[in-house]
Amino acid sequence: MSKSKGIRRRWMVNSISVLLLIVLFAVAAFSAAMASYFYSNMSISMEAKVKSTVSFFRSYTTETSYLQAARTTAETFEEKDVLELQFLSSQGTVNYSSNGLTIAGSYPNTPDVERAMEDTTDGTSPWMGRSQQTKERIIAVSAPILNNGRVVGVVRMVSSLSHVDQQVILIAGIALAIGAMIVSMVYFSNLYFVRSIVEPVAAITDTAKRIAGGSYGIQMEKKYDDEIGDLTDAINDMSMKISQSEKMKSEFISSVSHELRTPLTAINGWAETIMNGEVRDAEDVRKGMSIIVSEARRLTNMVEELLEFSRIEDGRFTLSIEPMDIKAELEDAVYTYREFFKKEGIVLNHTDCEEEFPPIPGDPERMRQVFCNLLDNASKHGGSGKRVDTAIRREGNMVAITIRDYGPGIPEDELPHVKYKFYKGRSKARGSGIGLAVCDEIITRHNGKLDIGNAEGGGCVVTISLPIGT
Repeated sequence: MSKSKGIRRRWMVNSISVLLLIVLFAVAAFSAAMASYFYSNMSISMEAKVKSTVSFFRSYTTETSYLQAARTTAETFEEKDVLELQFLSSQGTVNYSSNGLTIAGSYPNTPDVERAMEDTTDGTSPWMGRSQQTKERIIAVSAPILNNGRVVGVVRMVSSLSHVDQQVILIAGIALAIGAMIVSMVYFSNLYFVRSIVEPVAAITDTAKRIAGGSYGIQMEKKYDDEIGDLTDAINDMSMKISQSEKMKSEFISSVSHELRTPLTAINGWAETIMNGEVRDAEDVRKGMSIIVSEARRLTNMVEELLEFSRIEDGRFTLSIEPMDIKAELEDAVYTYREFFKKEGIVLNHTDCEEEFPPIPGDPERMRQVFCNLLDNASKHGGSGKRVDTAIRREGNMVAITIRDYGPGIPEDELPHVKYKFYKGRSKARGSGIGLAVCDEIITRHNGKLDIGNAEGGGCVVTISLPIGT
């Protein structure tokens, strides 16, 4: 659970922190844009009013007439509730104001007034800052009144920014609330999504621990048809294969123990009998010695088979490749087993083809091992049919070798597994269950293919396909 919590925490911290930074940046950018929009619109509107007022006063050529008109204009200013209209002298002191709070003769001393007094082009000078009197944020726009290129006065409009600031703060708060809602929605959706990943992973981890503890074969319920579902299928498949492997290993140990015990019992029994002098007849002694030799050879073959499998498992299995006459190798194996089959009452038929095959690259000793193993299997598992057929033929650029018996065949459900190591199925015949696995490995290393199936009319047929040429 600690690992699951760690994954959840890392996921949430990484995703939410990035989203939070993006939202904060977006809110800040949006608020700044809205503030700039409101302030610039207010500034543009006030500049237009100031320019209109300045153009009206251009017709007054004397300072006296200008002051009289300024007083009248200030007293009758209609927007005095939202704007303060001020008329300043050429020295920058207030002459008249539409708002009684500004005292005549006071000196604003703000950058907009200073720029206006120095300007001789009828331009406007906006400025935002804090009022010296009220200490509130204000916006002021000033423009000079010119007479023959000389500044005779300044028109100044002032407005409080408190209302605009409140609007900007309100918009920023709304944007921040929307951003918080987005972050919350993403947080809870991520929390649900992470939980849908972490909980199955925790269940898979628990199952893997149980498998590691020896509970082979347990299965998990597949709840998701996605990568988690694929992982569940893989764990279930691994669990089943481990269970099958353990079962086959146990069966293999039991089978090998039995296979070793039987010949050892015969060897020990006859050896003790002969050694104690209980058998005096020469024929019986020869028979006993023959059994000892046969069973010893059987043990040797079994040990050799186990050693071959061990070499395959640890990568020490090698081939001695040389040009090989495949027909001759098969005929030698058939000749070797024909007499043995005859003693068992089994007829071994070989069908040869007239075509001569070019030498193919291979290991003759390993191929004889394959042929002998397959013929031995045919006698053990299909000997009840009293007949085994072998044949060799050409199929395109491949040489095909078949070995068929006429026994009971292989159950269909066991066919896909017969080449697996240790697998013996329901067969009661002697053997370790690794012979076909070794044969399949040898044929595969010859770039060939080993197929095992049931033949029409009964019995089992093994087909070896090997490429002709390099």
